Amino acid sequence: MNILPLSKRLLKYLKAHNLAVRFEKQKLIFEANPFYPSLHTEILEPKHLKIYSFRVNQQYRAIFIYRNDGDIEIIDINDHYQ
Repeated sequence: MNILPLSKRLLKYLKAHNLAVRFEKQKLIFEANPFYPSLHTEILEPKHLKIYSFRVNQQYRAIFIYRNDGDIEIIDINDHYQ
């Protein structure tokens, strides 16, 4: 499982919210097993768009898509409760 490098915007967001270390840990878990229980990986509504998320921590989630080449692109990281 290959996760593409994050955009500068997302890297800045992780740094601003002190999530960089936690994100890297979760990313390693995801690459080993995308459905590891602590990640709470899920498909988002509407399901036909095929947009997924996994938990970075209790508050933040990484939003991602599977690309046609099989790579994973993280398109956003956001506060799950806003």
